[in-house]
Amino acid sequence: MSLLVVGLSHRSAPVSVLERAALAPENRGKLLQDVVSAEPATESAVLATCNRIELYADVDKFHAGVAELSTLLARHCGVGLEELTPHLYVHYEDRAVHHLFSVACGLDSMVVGEGQILGQIKDALAVAQEQHTAGRLLNDLFQQALRVGKRAHSETGIDKAGQSLVTFGLEQLAGGADVAGWARGKRALVIGAGSMSSLAATTLARNGVGELAVANRTVARAERLVQILTEPGGPGAGTGLAARAVEMDAVAAELAEAEIVVSCTGAAGLLLTGEQVTAALVGRTDRMWLLDLAMPRDVDAAVHGIDGARLVDIESLAEASATVPNQSTPSAGPMAADVDRVRGIVAEEVAAFGAAQRAAHITPTVVALRTMAADVVSSEMGRLEGRLPDLDDKQRAEITQTVRRVVDKLLHAPTVRVKQLASEPGGAGYADALRELFDLDPQTVAAVSRADTRADRPEAARERA
Repeated sequence: MSLLVVGLSHRSAPVSVLERAALAPENRGKLLQDVVSAEPATESAVLATCNRIELYADVDKFHAGVAELSTLLARHCGVGLEELTPHLYVHYEDRAVHHLFSVACGLDSMVVGEGQILGQIKDALAVAQEQHTAGRLLNDLFQQALRVGKRAHSETGIDKAGQSLVTFGLEQLAGGADVAGWARGKRALVIGAGSMSSLAATTLARNGVGELAVANRTVARAERLVQILTEPGGPGAGTGLAARAVEMDAVAAELAEAEIVVSCTGAAGLLLTGEQVTAALVGRTDRMWLLDLAMPRDVDAAVHGIDGARLVDIESLAEASATVPNQSTPSAGPMAADVDRVRGIVAEEVAAFGAAQRAAHITPTVVALRTMAADVVSSEMGRLEGRLPDLDDKQRAEITQTVRRVVDKLLHAPTVRVKQLASEPGGAGYADALRELFDLDPQTVAAVSRADTRADRPEAARERA
């Protein structure tokens, strides 16, 4: 395993850099293809959220891999490499696994313990599978990360301490007041119908907003979200919520009526300018609260200076999270025990994953050894038949079975033991030793590895199904 991670997040870069480096969803596939086309990498995946962008790859050369991944990340993000480099972090092999598992558990989130990251990791894996850039290593890694994250949330109370970014943002808008009391009866506008916007709409509905408009470029998605919110058993069904879907062209008109505005889209430019917000406030005596969860931003930063408007954006949330107890210092306070337990889970799972990968690394060599032994048995039985042509079928079968049992017994103990040794730290050299001792053809071992990799790919799994 030669897993490499190159990335930047709210912990390593200012929001201004993260915003400029944001990678549009439609550009992620091209980045993945360029990574696997580069010489050092054979697999790739990209994890892109509102506060991080990370490139994962299986590389055969560390320094060349770091240089290539950094260059490609800068090129596709549109930020100069010299400007981006000071904000990049690099993790390799077990440290890379530890990083992703920590991310999956919410330990590296802006809001510690939030569970939305699991959906984003799932999406990252799906994109890599669709692009056919995830092989055995990254499929195993991301699937295990999802399991580790779910385990952390089921075995500890970290999800009780950890809020969603939406909830945290609404609390900042409310200025310390109870969100339900603050939001109750207000008119709200949600721009976007993706996962974050859907969570925002659901949270607002549960907190009792009176009216809710959902604007989206694809109106059918907005209509579906409205249906979920208002159907029997939905979050707005018991509160008398009046919800409707609107065209994006109607945002300006809706803005003039909205008291709470939440925006989270993948738009490349601003959706709400300072001039639009100023115009929407003309003649109004009430305030407008805006929550911008998009990266790059949907709402003009100039709104921070407009009387009658309060804007909370990713930059505001980053600053707030640095001062909220149990966020910037999650090892202190009432959630310390849960965080420590999650860290223990991560350490345990990293060790298990490393052992499994090291054991898997030697499997092709063991298979090649047993294949060679079977070929030797077949060859010797052919020679025996030439010398003893009068053997009947029963005698030939008995001799063949005996020889095979002898070979299997001779190989059993060393192959089992070498797998055990290979799973331990520093055990990678046992595969090389086995190939050298038995003079195994490297091409044969490589052929087994390629066959295993093909069998792990999504299309092969579908064919087996």
